[in-house]
Amino acid sequence: MRDIMGLMKQAQEMQQKMANVQAELDTIEVEGAAGGGMVTVTMTAKGALKAVKIDPSLMVAEEREILEDLVVAACADARTR
Repeated sequence: MRDIMGLMKQAQEMQQKMANVQAELDTIEVEGAAGGGMVTVTMTAKGALKAVKIDPSLMVAEEREILEDLVVAACADARTR
């Protein structure tokens, strides 16, 4: 019976440690870039998008599709870090 109680205590401790790690992941930020740094994004280690920075030279209607692709690429870059 003591073994079961010990295992249950270990399981609870592991759950608490996992919760602490998950909370810590929210505080870690990574940055990704695309287009030679013309588009940068900041994300949490859990993948939540926090910020997008776009070089003003990309703010041209004709360049919309390129800009969209660069934002996606910057997000992908941040996820790999």
